[in-house]
Amino acid sequence: MAGKLEQLKNNLEAALGSRIVGLTQALGEITVVVNAADYLAAAQTLHDDPGLAFAQLMDLCGVDYSAYGEGEGAWKGARFAATSHLLSLEHNWRVRLRVFAPDDAFPVVDTLTGIWTNANWYEREAFDLFGIMFSGHPDLRRILTDYGFIGHPFRKDFPLSGHVEMRYDPQQQRVIYQPVTIEPREITPRIIREEQYGDLGKH
Repeated sequence: MAGKLEQLKNNLEAALGSRIVGLTQALGEITVVVNAADYLAAAQTLHDDPGLAFAQLMDLCGVDYSAYGEGEGAWKGARFAATSHLLSLEHNWRVRLRVFAPDDAFPVVDTLTGIWTNANWYEREAFDLFGIMFSGHPDLRRILTDYGFIGHPFRKDFPLSGHVEMRYDPQQQRVIYQPVTIEPREITPRIIREEQYGDLGKH
């Protein structure tokens, strides 16, 4: 297995060259990081190069790194990333491709739908949940939340109770949206917030 990973690593470095910003190997997997400007070209190379032949996109998801790590290990890079998991049936190997959106306030990266058509729904999900925009996507709209939903619920700063709630209004005879009326409550477990909680030796 180590030999196969080493061969994949060599093939990636040969095919992508200076487009590689970072290449890590951990737990039997390889992750390649590229700049947003090189994302589409790198993905096309991963698909087309016969030494790689990543014909299948298995998954694509958004990631919010804003609260990643603690102390000195806290994340200091760009906030939002799109991560793709690719499979080569020809060579029987996988790779993870990651790209960071350069603008935290308005995260945008290129769409991969022109290379792997199934990226369509994956990218819609990343847009819906994280607010990542995919330039060139043919139909970028919400896929999981409601049409009137406000915000992106997988962002680390999204409130647990949301921004709005909906209910049926009998006077208007329709469903309406209104600000959340749920009272905020303590969500830290007692074992954490109460120093003596569960200390059987004290009783």
